[in-house]
Amino acid sequence: QMQLVESGGGLVQAGGSLRLSCAASGRQFSLHALAWFRQAPGKERQFVAAISYDDDKTYYTDSVKGRFTMSRDNTKNTVYLFMDWVKPEDAAVYYCAAGSAWPTTYVGEYDYWGQGTQVTVSS
Repeated sequence: QMQLVESGGGLVQAGGSLRLSCAASGRQFSLHALAWFRQAPGKERQFVAAISYDDDKTYYTDSVKGRFTMSRDNTKNTVYLFMDWVKPEDAAVYYCAAGSAWPTTYVGEYDYWGQGTQVTVSS
């Protein structure tokens, strides 16, 4: 079992920056690929970014490429999402997820999920 807890969400101005963190419990953190998804009101959960288990590879959805950076620290069982040049359309609840498949953008292929952290963008 793995538990994921997101933090770092809040209110950010358009064009600003925010750092999300996801802390994991469980000894198998370093064996899982990690991902960030987001869900806006009335919309389906959307893939944002993923990172391989060994921090060697990352993958981003087109709309955040060049603005968001995902990284992980396996010594701290933590994964991060650095959000720069935030846009109003980035507003959503952001979820951290862990799974054994790589690479994948599908919600159903991730086994563990956090409760989410809200990101609100003011324009």
